[in-house]
Amino acid sequence: MDRLAQKVAAQIATVPDHEVYGQVTKVLGLLVEIAGFGRDLTVGSMVHLRPDSKKDVPCEVVGFRENRALLMPFGPLEGIGLGCRAYIQDKRPVVFPSDKWLGRVINALGKPIDGLGPLPQGALPVPLKNKAPAAHARQRVGEKLDLGVRSVNSFTTLCKGQRMGIFAGSGVGKSVLLSMMAKYTEAEVTVIGLVGERGREVQEFLEDDLGEEGLARSVVIVATGDEPALMRRQAAYLTLSVAEYFRQQGKQVLCLMDSVTRFAMAQREIGLSAGEPPTTKGYPPTTFGELARLLERAGPGVQGEGAITGLFTVLVEGDDHNEPISDSVRGIVDGHIVMEREIADRGRYPAINVLKSVSRSLPRAFSPQQQAIFRRAKQLIAAYENMAELIQLGAYRKGSDAQVDEAILVYPEIEEFLTQNKGDHSTIDEGFARLAEILGMEYSPEQN
Repeated sequence: MDRLAQKVAAQIATVPDHEVYGQVTKVLGLLVEIAGFGRDLTVGSMVHLRPDSKKDVPCEVVGFRENRALLMPFGPLEGIGLGCRAYIQDKRPVVFPSDKWLGRVINALGKPIDGLGPLPQGALPVPLKNKAPAAHARQRVGEKLDLGVRSVNSFTTLCKGQRMGIFAGSGVGKSVLLSMMAKYTEAEVTVIGLVGERGREVQEFLEDDLGEEGLARSVVIVATGDEPALMRRQAAYLTLSVAEYFRQQGKQVLCLMDSVTRFAMAQREIGLSAGEPPTTKGYPPTTFGELARLLERAGPGVQGEGAITGLFTVLVEGDDHNEPISDSVRGIVDGHIVMEREIADRGRYPAINVLKSVSRSLPRAFSPQQQAIFRRAKQLIAAYENMAELIQLGAYRKGSDAQVDEAILVYPEIEEFLTQNKGDHSTIDEGFARLAEILGMEYSPEQN
């Protein structure tokens, strides 16, 4: 009964005891101006435009100009005109996640889009724009988290509560890599945010890549590329809010977001519409602050809570890994996985460049035996890559360098080791055992 009372009280708290409204004075593109609201609005407040009893267009306040509030809508503005009433929601937007959300697909407003009926509501609210736990109160990053992908487990090992960026151009295999992690991870819950995704690819991702097994322990939040900027941005916020709910339950959560770049593009659209000055590549200053606030929400919780291990993809524009969003995200997260088109072009998937990828939990996360295998493998890969052109041209003479000679012998097997079909699953110990065998080294799982 106590839990039921909490749920009822939380729901009642979201119902306003009075209504405050203003009127639309201007509509320009996707920007709406309203007046007559008094002092009841702040940036981030929710406003509902209601031209009639059947239509309701939720909007968010993104700024103010000359005693007018500037709104951007979560939906189309057809039917909205001058004088339309704008009802002000005096409560900050929250969601009520529940364990029964597992296996469901929802939109950025927390409404089901999978045709499986209403979405059960939990007992306690979680703010959409929640704050990250206080730095001094957070737990430390935990032990290794098995993601089921050999190249990631062996060369960019993640720990529970770590945040990692996946940097790649379009069509290099980010979505397939995320689906493999969602299916094979040892994390208890997976929360997946598809931000600005192509509409036709959503069902393919759910059925072909994620599958029934992966979906059963996942919550998927979807905002397609044709939806308004606020919906795309809110999909990212909702993804973290749902992950935070499960973290509060003491669970280990894997949070996958594809992609952070589209979140930044949505924020750019919102900022420029509100009159912010553009900076590098047209991104307004708020974009980089919002990126930091979003990504900091992932990670370990406070004492007694679980952890959110975050993997955030970055769509590298023009394959330039130093463009503004890539550079900013790389400075926020705890490591980066670099996927390259050249590797994909030669048929090796996942197309991860292990020499350019870094996990900041290393070498602490490795046992001495694993560290020795990892170091030796990277040395041989680097030796081969440095001499690759001469080797392929036949200009390298055997015996010139003992390390290069060894690299030439083992490189084909290492390439095969790094190749993994999306239907294959490999644990951390299986990966290191195979890599040790290739290198002629010993590996004893019981010591790790």
